[in-house]
Amino acid sequence: MIINTYDPGVLHEAFGIDMSSIDGIGVGAGWGRVAPGRSSDSHHHDETEFFVIVAGRGEFEVDGERHPAEPGTVVLFEPFESHVLTNTGDTDLVFLTQYWRDAGRALAAAGDGERAAFGERPVFVFSTPPTPNGDLHLGHLSGPYLGADAFVRFQRMNGTRAWHLTGSDDYQSYVVAAARRDGRTPAETAAHYSAEIERTLELMDITLDQYTVTDTAEGYRDGLRDFFSRVVASGEVKVEEHDSLFDATTGQYLYEVDVKGLCPGCGSGTGGNICEECGEPNTVVDLGQPVSGVSDAAPRRAPAARWSLPLHAFRDRVAAHHRLGRVPARVRELADRLFRRDRLDIPVSHPSDWGVPPAEGDVDGQVIWVWPEMSYGFLHGIQSLGARLGEDWRAAEPHQDWKIVHFFGYDNSFYHGVLYPTLYQLAFPGWNPDIDYHVNEFYTLEGAKFSTSRRHAIWGKEILGPDSVDAVRYFLSRTRPEGRRTDFTRAAYESVLDETLIGTWQSWLTDLGARVAKHYDGTAPDAGNWTPEHTAFLARLGARLDAVTGALRSDGFSLNQAAAELDGIVEDTVRFSHQEGRLAEVAGWESETRTAIALELAAARLLAHAAAPVMPRFAGRLAAALGMPEPTAWPRAVELVAPGSAITLDDAVFFRPAGATQAPAPGASPVLPWLAGVVRGALQLPDDEAIEGRPPADLAMSSLQAVTVQYRILDELDVDVAVDELLGATGLAALATLIEERAEPAAIAALREADAS
Repeated sequence: MIINTYDPGVLHEAFGIDMSSIDGIGVGAGWGRVAPGRSSDSHHHDETEFFVIVAGRGEFEVDGERHPAEPGTVVLFEPFESHVLTNTGDTDLVFLTQYWRDAGRALAAAGDGERAAFGERPVFVFSTPPTPNGDLHLGHLSGPYLGADAFVRFQRMNGTRAWHLTGSDDYQSYVVAAARRDGRTPAETAAHYSAEIERTLELMDITLDQYTVTDTAEGYRDGLRDFFSRVVASGEVKVEEHDSLFDATTGQYLYEVDVKGLCPGCGSGTGGNICEECGEPNTVVDLGQPVSGVSDAAPRRAPAARWSLPLHAFRDRVAAHHRLGRVPARVRELADRLFRRDRLDIPVSHPSDWGVPPAEGDVDGQVIWVWPEMSYGFLHGIQSLGARLGEDWRAAEPHQDWKIVHFFGYDNSFYHGVLYPTLYQLAFPGWNPDIDYHVNEFYTLEGAKFSTSRRHAIWGKEILGPDSVDAVRYFLSRTRPEGRRTDFTRAAYESVLDETLIGTWQSWLTDLGARVAKHYDGTAPDAGNWTPEHTAFLARLGARLDAVTGALRSDGFSLNQAAAELDGIVEDTVRFSHQEGRLAEVAGWESETRTAIALELAAARLLAHAAAPVMPRFAGRLAAALGMPEPTAWPRAVELVAPGSAITLDDAVFFRPAGATQAPAPGASPVLPWLAGVVRGALQLPDDEAIEGRPPADLAMSSLQAVTVQYRILDELDVDVAVDELLGATGLAALATLIEERAEPAAIAALREADAS
């Protein structure tokens, strides 16, 4: 017999509360105590565990939902189920716990889609708001925007209340620099590029539920001031004087776009405030060999008073936050590296006339720094979305059941993963935000970083159209930088398009349609007799479904893996088709052949559903060619196409070669077709010759012909393009993007109206 009695004298700290062990009963066991007002740390483990509440009152929080805990309550937690026990009473909450390992149960829990689901919670998925100082290129699109879009599509197919939110980050200092370059005001520049960004996202089939334009959004400025005042009211953020950098000639305060130097953390070249290489912030004054972007004079150092946050004091609170949701090791390692510093005083306001000044009058001529501002912007986006949906979601009163999911590049990790959780805790002490983070690395182009200034970029509008968007989405999903830097090359893209999507996917589907038309009058046959090879193939398709589901689930989300599994479905089916096709014309095996064809159609049906989050147009077209409606629900099993369904695969075209003529997408820029017409006229090329994807040099454009084109651009669009820029363009599409960036919105609108008429 073993008798053990609760003894508060032997308790020790564990999981943020007090625990003692009970030995000798064959499984792990112990007593626990949660003091009034205290909570256990959120944690996950592979053991199955149950609690018996003995005394006191409180509540369990499990995946954002709260449940009462009182004497006599018994709760069992499956492996990996997050749980927090909070004492809401005024006496000790005492419980008995037992826990044990069951490998089979743990494996089942790890693969259980319901465990990773969000239930009835609202899920707000944010892609980092882009800076409206230029349009979006493939480096941008491959990261947060494609990731968040596919994530939301998958969640909705599984019944989750999920929304994709973003907007334009108008008050960035980079907008001011672009305005100087373009000869516009910052507000005009932000509005122009914000509209262009929104159009590019539409071309990418990225559906947004909320797009907040921060400079014009109703109530945004007042809401931001209120949020900042809440942060100040915490007593942690104060006006402090610290050294800063100023331009020695003009006296201008230097930060972000106007200064560069060597990162104090890793020594790489960096701009002011954040290092793209190591992810660490800088305070500008700590840059090595600083260089002003305003004049050639060496910057001078002088004190400046700004609102400042002592971030170093929040190490434990940030670590606790990182234990609550999905936080990649890359982000947790960055936080650990930052908190090794003795001090980390982060200015949260800067001298500027572009932005939102704090309500507090302690310092003049300053605005709330745009990066802390973004933390409020997310909440404002939720509030704006809620107003349209009839939901009582308020930026000033965040709900505990909100699930927030962030997609961003690694260079934004400090802001999203360290700074914002700290600001939320200061502004809303009673809110413990449950946030998942999805991080991408840099996507390079032909071995070098995408660069707007060097025109080393492939712009979204340059490559996207109704017939190319699915191929682009597939290729970016397959190659996007998850956990490591990856590279885009046109040759690789065109190879995948030609060999994989056209040469394998399209060829198989066309051939399948031809066989159904020839042998079954264009309708899906019912399965007949099954062989062991048939059942093995069905099992393989089931394994592919499980794999692609795991790749798109919130806990294991990876578009790299999802794209690989989609290709795996096709490759498996092509092998199966080759093996079974030997009996297609052999008498006596008609029943088995029907089964093989039915299974190929089942594979096509599975492909249509599984591809929907990644390649929505392709998925809809494929479903239609199988006689089915557009996929809206995620499959739970591999199903046969209903016998008798009309199959039109034999004449369906899903992918076209790069450069093939295609109709312009709604909202597409009118500049490219206009420019192509100008170039055809100057070079006397036939109207049916596809030249949009070719550089002028490939068209044998002479200097005199370039001057002719240059004059037409200047005369009709009032845009001055140098002959060297024209002849050196990587393609007409890239040249069209350059022209559109420099043109006035009215000129583009007039071109669009002329095109429509």
